[in-house]
Amino acid sequence: MSEPKFAQPARRNLLAPVLVAFVIMGIAIALVVRYTPHAVADLTILRTVVYPTHVVYKSDTLVVGRDQTQDNLYVLTTLRIEDRLNLPIFLKDFTATLTTADGEELKTSAVEKQDLENLYTTFPALRPLSSAPLLRETLIDPGHSAEGMVLLHFPVTEDEWNRRRAATLLIDLYHQGPISITIPQSDHISSSKTHKTVEQE
Repeated sequence: MSEPKFAQPARRNLLAPVLVAFVIMGIAIALVVRYTPHAVADLTILRTVVYPTHVVYKSDTLVVGRDQTQDNLYVLTTLRIEDRLNLPIFLKDFTATLTTADGEELKTSAVEKQDLENLYTTFPALRPLSSAPLLRETLIDPGHSAEGMVLLHFPVTEDEWNRRRAATLLIDLYHQGPISITIPQSDHISSSKTHKTVEQE
């Protein structure tokens, strides 16, 4: 008896469908790259005001040299952020790094909205220098922008600020990577220094 023979289906050539799939995928990637902006957002610093303070903490002791002094600098930077994506962006946090002339890096987080009033009470001259703050949790729609003040505090003198190597403002976003901008050396207005004496108990 001879073995039964079954008709074998013709082998299909898979090369052509695979090539077509790769071509379609390539076109899709090219379209995504073409119509997706390369920059998440455009950052612009509109104005920077620096406000130096010098606080003397008076001691009730008669020992010479027991008084303590502290120099602080408040940097009020007005920032504009324009959404360049086809998606909304959410502002999470604002931080900054100051690199001094000696190469020391000082990091700070922007003053929170709820702390501004206390700061204005302590240093009343800050209020007229300030503007509406750029708030954390702000939503910026595609093609739109948000603008406001970011208030930074560094434990340095105005001279140390002026001689800095760099000052960088970092904006953390919820769904994209962080973006940064350098605070220009020449783009700041100096306000007169405040001297304050605090009596220690």
